[in-house]
Amino acid sequence: MRLLAPALAPALDLVDIHGQPIVIGHSGRLTLLSFFRDAACPFCNFRIYELTNRHAELSALGLEIVAVFSASQAEVLRFAGHRPRPFPLAADPTSTAHEIYGIERSLWRKLKAIVSRVPTLLKGMRLVGLAGLNTSNLMPADFLIDERGRIVEAYYGDDAGDRIPIERVEQFLSRRQYRHAA
Repeated sequence: MRLLAPALAPALDLVDIHGQPIVIGHSGRLTLLSFFRDAACPFCNFRIYELTNRHAELSALGLEIVAVFSASQAEVLRFAGHRPRPFPLAADPTSTAHEIYGIERSLWRKLKAIVSRVPTLLKGMRLVGLAGLNTSNLMPADFLIDERGRIVEAYYGDDAGDRIPIERVEQFLSRRQYRHAA
């Protein structure tokens, strides 16, 4: 079942791929909580690449990014974590966290992304190779969470490559910055 704003973000006690605890919910920080499909997903790896490139800018505006993959720690390390990332990557091999946040499955929406997002698919395939062809039917989702642990926006992807636009994340941050400056 989908979560909606302004619900309280369900608390998650996760461990990143290096064994460090990650607390989701009442961290007192603005958070982009991103749920990813498999660690070998080309769309997911391209998004990790984008978030890595934008991290310094988004972090300077007060954003914490947490990426949760429906994969084992070894798979996350092999694909998304093979390079250092400036934000935590968590493995959710049983998809428990994905289920808590209402992450959906759809073969049709997975195929829709493969057909309609060819340039992104190809860019992602360059990052993960042929392993990117064997992925699950999980859909992506992103949650913008405020300092009090409330979901400000829940964005469930329409297809396997659909993510919250970075511009929406920037708007979320600019509204917060404006409120704190006033």
